[in-house]
Amino acid sequence: MFANLTSGLDFQAKALVVRAERQRVIASNMANADTPGYVGRDVNFKEAMSAALGTSSASSPLSLTPSGGGAAAASDARHIPLQSTLGALGGDNLAYTIQSQPAMDGNSVDMDHERASFVDNAVHYEATLRFINGTSKTILSAIQGQ
Repeated sequence: MFANLTSGLDFQAKALVVRAERQRVIASNMANADTPGYVGRDVNFKEAMSAALGTSSASSPLSLTPSGGGAAAASDARHIPLQSTLGALGGDNLAYTIQSQPAMDGNSVDMDHERASFVDNAVHYEATLRFINGTSKTILSAIQGQ
């Protein structure tokens, strides 16, 4: 019975971890915006959630990993390393971002796009937190008989 009550919270908790990882990846892109040759990364939320929930989904054509290392491996020694926690959820779904403004130094990070993605993800993260908070308050009220 308790599992039925917490199944929704389990989904939201996994979504919260994926959102936090996406925020970390976007912040890494922003930190490397001036690094020559840096290729921006992003988390495919749908694939990451499918992996976290143990369901399969079709692979995105953008789900590429750099050769010679894990999906979070740096493409140059000067790049700030990215520690991924998605592996703990059942997959590492980092994809390359699509370059909208080619740069002479080979950097693919578009700061306007990264800022928008950062804010959008922050809003979704906050909404997930509020849902978890509301659900836990509802369960607590039901347990206390109020």
